[in-house]
Order: sequence, then C-alpha cells, then structure tokens
Amino acid sequence: MANVGHVLPIDIQDEMKKSYIDYAMSVIVSRALPDVRDGLKPVHRRILYAMNELSNTPNHPYKKSARIVGEVLGRYHPHGDVAVYDAMVRMAQDFSIRYPLVDGHGNFGSMDGDSPAAMRYTEVRLSPIAMEMLVDIDKETVDFIPNFDETTEEPVVLPARIPNLLINGSSGIAVGMATNIPPHNLTEVAHAAVYLIDHPEATLEDLLKHIPGPDFPTGGMIMGREGIHQAYATGRGIIVMRGIAKVDESDTGRSRIIISEIPYQVNKARLLEKIAELVHEHKIEGIADLRDESDRHGVRIVIDLKRDGVPKVILNKLYKYTPLQQTFGIILLALVDNRPQVLSLKEILHYFIAHRKEIIVRRTQYDLKKAEARAHILEGLRIALQFLDEVIALIRGSSSVDQARSGLMERFGLSELQANAILEMRLQRLTQLEQAKIEEEYQQIQALIAHLREILADERLVYQIIKDDLVEIRDKYGDERRTKIGPAVKDMSDEDLIPEEDMVVTLTHRGYIKRSQTSVYRAQKRGGRGVTGSTVREDDFINHLFIASTHAYLCFFTNKGRIYRVKVHEVPEASRQAKGISVANLIAMEADERIAAVQTLPQTVAEDSYWVFATKQGVVKRTALSDYSSWRGGGIIAINLDPGDELIGVEQTSGQSDILLATAHGQVIRFNEELVRAMGRSARGVRGIHLRPGDRVVSLAVVSDQGELLLLTENGYGKRTSTDQFRVTGRGGQGVLGLRITAKTGQLVGIVPVEGNEQCMVISSDGTLIRMDVSSVSKQGRDSRGVLVMRLEEGQTVAAFTRVSADDENEESS
Repeated sequence: MANVGHVLPIDIQDEMKKSYIDYAMSVIVSRALPDVRDGLKPVHRRILYAMNELSNTPNHPYKKSARIVGEVLGRYHPHGDVAVYDAMVRMAQDFSIRYPLVDGHGNFGSMDGDSPAAMRYTEVRLSPIAMEMLVDIDKETVDFIPNFDETTEEPVVLPARIPNLLINGSSGIAVGMATNIPPHNLTEVAHAAVYLIDHPEATLEDLLKHIPGPDFPTGGMIMGREGIHQAYATGRGIIVMRGIAKVDESDTGRSRIIISEIPYQVNKARLLEKIAELVHEHKIEGIADLRDESDRHGVRIVIDLKRDGVPKVILNKLYKYTPLQQTFGIILLALVDNRPQVLSLKEILHYFIAHRKEIIVRRTQYDLKKAEARAHILEGLRIALQFLDEVIALIRGSSSVDQARSGLMERFGLSELQANAILEMRLQRLTQLEQAKIEEEYQQIQALIAHLREILADERLVYQIIKDDLVEIRDKYGDERRTKIGPAVKDMSDEDLIPEEDMVVTLTHRGYIKRSQTSVYRAQKRGGRGVTGSTVREDDFINHLFIASTHAYLCFFTNKGRIYRVKVHEVPEASRQAKGISVANLIAMEADERIAAVQTLPQTVAEDSYWVFATKQGVVKRTALSDYSSWRGGGIIAINLDPGDELIGVEQTSGQSDILLATAHGQVIRFNEELVRAMGRSARGVRGIHLRPGDRVVSLAVVSDQGELLLLTENGYGKRTSTDQFRVTGRGGQGVLGLRITAKTGQLVGIVPVEGNEQCMVISSDGTLIRMDVSSVSKQGRDSRGVLVMRLEEGQTVAAFTRVSADDENEESS
C-alpha cells in the first residue's frame, strides 16, 4: 500500500521502444508469419478449425461464408470481418493457392482482379485436402490454448499431414521483416520428404532432383535455376517468371501470339491494359488487335500482328515492358518455436518431418492409453464371465449397488472401473456368442497395445508411418507439375530504359526512404513556411535530404562505420506526401545501425579520388575510392570506430581539397586533406579537431577560397559566410567561431558549401520542406548569429538541408 499514489518516472524513449517491440512481436507471431509446421498464419488456422468444428466438411452441405466468418470472429479471431473473409477467399481461389483448402461455391473473384461477392452470397466448406490438415486433432496430438476471452480453446498448430508451407506457400509483411514462400508441387515435395527421411544427410543437390523449383497454380515458366538454388540454399533468392506464349498463324495467314499461361499473381486485365497502352504510345509496333478469349477452361490471350510485325521482336518487347515477365523474390521466412527464422529448403522439410513425428508419437500415446483402458475393462469382464455364477450370486445377495461393487472388488481383486463395467453389463452379453466376442476383442486389443508400444519404442516405425502417410497423400492428391523451368535469360531491367534525371532523395531517422522529382517543390521567398515534403510519424523526422541522378550509385554510410550501395532508380519513387519504404528493404543493415551519410559514386573512379570521413568525436580519415571496389549485399567496413564514437559525415575529395569540420557549439576548423594520410578501409583515422567538453562534430564539408558557406541552426537561423574567413590551419586544433550560438538560434545543424547562385532545400523534423534561393540568405561575418531562414511550428526543429542546382527547368512548378 506504500506505493499507492506514487508516480513512477518513465523514460518515454524506453517506453516507446518496449511498446513497439511488443507490438512488433505480436504482429510477427500472431498475424503476419506462418508456422513452419503447418504453414498457416493464425487467421487461416482459425478458419479451418472453426469450419471443422461446425462440421463444414466435404461430406456435408455448403454453409454461408458469413456464418463461418461470424464463427471465427466470435470465438477465435477478434479482428475485422473483411480480413477473415479475404483470407478465406484466398484459400478458395485456385489461381492464388496451389491446393485450395476451401471449397467455394459462388463468385470468389478472378485472375482479372474482380472482387469476390459479398460473404452473404457465397458458400464454403472444407476441401478434401484440408481435412488432411485436421486429421487426428481430437487425439491430443497438438496443444490447445484459451481463446481471446477464455470461453473456449483453439489449437496452437494443426496436425497437418501435408507439407502445407511448401505446397501452398505463404506471403506476409511483418514489422521489419517479410516472407514470400512460393507454392510447390505436392508430388515432388512428398518425394523429397520421403528421400530426406531415408537419407538424413542429403544435400541440396539431392533434394533438387526431387524438387526442381516452385510450381505456381497459374503455370508459366521459371527462367534459370540460379535463383532457385540460391533461395533453397540460403532462404533468399530471386527468380524470373514468364508467361507461356507461342506464335501461330491465323485463318487469314497473319501471325499471332497466343498467351496460354501468365506469371503467378499477375492481374490478367492489367496485363491487357498495359499491352494496349504500349501499343497506343507506339512503344510496341506491329500489333493489329488484342483479344481476351479466356474462359473457365484456362487463359487465352490472342494478339494479332500486322503483316510487317516480327513476332519474335514483339514477344521480346512484351517480356521486357509488360508483366508477362515478372520477378518473384523468394524469402523462406517462417516461425520456428515462435521465432522468425529464414530457412533453407532442407530445414523446412526437416521441421515438417519433426512435426509429423511428434504428431504420430502423441497420437500413438493417445491410442495406447485408450487401448489400455479398454483392455482393463475387458479383463474385468473376462473375470466376471469366468466366475459367472458366483458373480450373479454376489450381485443378487447385495442390498445395494455400492455393496455389490465393493463385493466384486474384494472377492475378485477388481478395480472400481472394472466393477462398474460388470454391474452395467447387459444380460445379453452372457450368451456364448457375446462371450466369444469379448474374448476376441480382448485379444485384438492386446495385439494393438503390443503394436503401439512397439511404435513408441522404435523410431524407425514412426518414420515409416510418416513415409506411408506421405505416399498416401501423394497418390490421393498429387498432380503433374504446371510450371516449367527454362534456361536463364538476360536481366530485362535495362538501365538505358530509365531516364537520367536528378531526384530528391529523403531518408528519415527511422529509416524510410523515397525519391521524388525535384520539380514538385516550388521556389519560395526566405522565411516562408514551405510545403509538406513527407508524411512522417510523430516520433520520426527526416534527417537526410540530397539530390542525385537516377543512374548514380547511392552509398549508404552507417553510424557503425559500414557502407552499402544501391542505384538511385532502385529507390521507389513516391509522391511528395508519401512516407516511402524502409531502407531495410534496400540494404541489409544490422538492427542497431542507422544511416549517417549518403554519397553518390561515379561510374568510373579516378585514381586521385578519396573519401574523407569524420566522426562525432572529431576523428578524420581519408581513403582512396578504389579501396571500396569490392562489394557484397551485407555491406563492407568503411572505417573502424572507437567505443562510443559514431560516423557523422563522408565527403568525396580530389586529393588537394580543404576539409572543414563544424561542431554543435559553432566552432569551425579548416585544414588541407594532405594532413590526413591515405589509409586503408579498416583504419581508425586521426584527430581532426579538439573538442571542448559537451561539444560534438555535426558537419563535414569540402571547401575552397572562392566559395561561400551556408550555416543553419536547429531553430531556423542561418547565414552565408565567405569561405576565406576561415583560414587554413593544422588539424587537431579547436578551430574558430563560425556562428554565434544563443538560446534563440539553437545549436548548429550543419554547414553546406554554396556559390550563391543556387537554391537550397530545408526540411523540418515534421517533414515540412522549403525551397529558396541561397542568395536570399544574408551574407554575414563569422561571429554573427544569422537571420531567420525558416519559420518553424512550435516544438519543431530543422532536421536537414541541402543545396539544389539553380538550372532546374521545372523549379517553379508546384
């Protein structure tokens, strides 16, 4: 009671971090990712279980979808009805799932993107193969947990006789991770699982003999095996899918292209629209007519060609410009013991086999318990029949049931269960025929008990049952492969098709990145309020903004001293108000890394080109760009850092440049880069500036005497100052005052070299962006505090700023 009314101080950052981690784990475990054992997400598992509990099985009539959705919502899944219905619809679509688990009656959508009918119109029941997911669930084979309101129970996982994760695949986006598992052929997966049971040391090459690759419900062709092999070995890979098309001659003698299969998850209507659009824009020449002759028997898209049309050229253009060729990024991510894990093909099969082993052992234990209980009763009945006259006399002489029960237990050494069974035995069981049946049943039960105990004692028998089940499933539901595997083709993402143009690239503190046209931001006067440049969360803000060509490499330097790179055009283009995507979708950063600097890398690297690094603690380092010619997806080390230090900036130099370092307290030091000898990638660097207590380096710049510097503070104050006011000194000193810091100005955000005839973009922590002429900012001396450059809303600060070329043709557009 001593703590009643006591207020506990809590750090908001710690609380937000903990709450977000809890939310993330909830999404990962309870919503977005499938379990490796049954291949189901919770919503799909609950749908199948609820339908089974309602006897909505293949041997019963269909039930309204709304009835099933209501049952799932009311008993197991307290979320939106649309989410439940959409999940159930997908399990019924034979073009979305390789082996449908729901038998749908009514309109369940189409490959053209047509929506399914409302749940009040459609009807469903479990498909026959779905029953294999639920078999033996009533034999204590899986654990049950209380539902959301603890009024009933639901299974943690389904028994799953079929390897559902592989044969039907799965896709989902969690927090910071995603899964995209393609469907496979049941016959092939069953063969591979049986082979792995017989050969536990099997290699990937051995398994590939049985599973050559994914098998999509819409057929098509996978081009090349490299992506398949990589995905099966590491859990991640990219495959190229093509539709099946052939060149034929029409009745008029003209050539035509007939598309009979399209890539998985491609919208057929959108494909036709794209082809028509390309013909209209004259990007594809030689097409006379386009028709969709598809019906319930399959896809058939007919493209009539003009007399001068070259079929092979047109078909190649269709592959290049339309969704007739698609890439599929495989991510074999699933929950293993409630933890997300990227798995190889062998690991997925291993976990399925281990699951089936546990199911069979628990089923056998359940059957043994039941058999032993029945044998116990039969042993009592056999004793009663052996001493029938004495038993009858004892019962007739008893004054009550309790006295008769006690007498039987004392006289014949029976248990209470056996005594009750004798007392409840009907008189017809006393005939010779019935006595023979009891004896026969007892012998059968004893044989069954011996067999069940043998299974539990011999692991080989358990594995044999697993193999027998797989063979039975294969023979019952297996079919021919639909997706062909062809030779690899040249990557169709030709960079020459992407126009070279400058883009505004923004990166937020939480790692959301996007690119936008520079022309979407109109020029404004100094002191304006700007336009919304990005929609960010309340606890996020933009801290990197720069201009780069679509053909350039973006080199991401993290605060941990690592470097990653991608092409600018690989960053998704988004509107001015869009949030963007997580940079984790572009580069494989570690969990505790964040972007500290971004540089563009030229196509050809000059011998005298260097990168100069600066850290928060004032360390600088210079390394030749050629030292970073070796790249890999996981990034490489750019600089080794002292404990507690972080990388804050990177600039490219020519070997003779002057380096400028600026601190949060407004101190600036300038020295020639030759004072920093060139070092290797793994080097630490040397002291660049001596920091006063509480100060830190916030900016790194490359300067010359002819230019100017644009300085900006966190409260929106800034100025221009001639570079020549900062004389060249030796490195390692305290520097000179570059901007007078006051409570009104706030600390220095950074310094950007300018010439005075360009524009600059300034962005605040809430995403508001302003574009203005640099010349509109007052030119002042070193010891001044500057003028108001950007008016900020209460509580907001300047997050980042950068210069923009003034020759942008569309700079006035809004």
